Amino acid sequence: MAQLVVTISNVLVLSAMYILVASGFAFLFSILGILNFSHGAIYMIGAYFGYLLISSLGVHPWLALLISATAVALFGVFLERYCFRPFVGDFDRVVMVCLAITIILQTTINIMAGTRTLGLPPFAVGVFAFGAVSVSYERIVTFAIGALLLVGILWFVNRTKWGLQMQAIMQNHDGALLQGINVNRMSAAACAFGCGLAAVAGCLMGAFKGIGPFMGDLMLVKALMLVILAGLGSIGGIFFAGLLVGGLDAVLPILINGASSEAVGMGVILILLLIRPKGFFGHEA
Repeated sequence: MAQLVVTISNVLVLSAMYILVASGFAFLFSILGILNFSHGAIYMIGAYFGYLLISSLGVHPWLALLISATAVALFGVFLERYCFRPFVGDFDRVVMVCLAITIILQTTINIMAGTRTLGLPPFAVGVFAFGAVSVSYERIVTFAIGALLLVGILWFVNRTKWGLQMQAIMQNHDGALLQGINVNRMSAAACAFGCGLAAVAGCLMGAFKGIGPFMGDLMLVKALMLVILAGLGSIGGIFFAGLLVGGLDAVLPILINGASSEAVGMGVILILLLIRPKGFFGHEA
């Protein structure tokens, strides 16, 4: 029973974090048509910025989480305006810009902090015990924050004016322009929104698993997997894909020893894509 509870908590935590990062990635792709391959590095920067605030400046972890998300969101506005917008529609140049951003950010962190794994202080200390079953408050808080943000994403996309305008751009870019929607403003908002979510996930996962200069590489792969499994252009499908990938990543290491669990998980994803090349809810990748 204890192993089952820990496994379920891992599934929920990993799924929530994957969905947060992939949602920001999908927003930018759906609105600008850009595959932001620097999204993993932005996730990493959010974690390191939170670590700097907490360890060097003594900021309270919760306040550091908020400041980190805000700062990285503003950085996202800068990226959209000066790095992405000038190259919209030019896939090759966008890829080169994203790779350049990734290398610059990773190299900067590598020089400043080294390659050793660092740990963010926990956002919640202690263990919740019920009989023979115990779950750390850190896992509970991480999942709770992720779940609240995911509900907020759904509300924002479906209930707010900006969210509806973003959906309009996703469905028909030219039609949205004709309706008077400011596409540039929505693009900047989507990039800020996505980068802020990545920073939150980076800080929470940093406390959960530790941080390193290349921690974003694996998360970028997971975000791509979620977006493709959901179907390119489907925001809602990311939630289902996130539960699937999070479940595989939490359960397979228990059943299969060593790094082979990651290969088996990737094989399962490939089989699903062979069966459904369009993804679960979108059009073909």
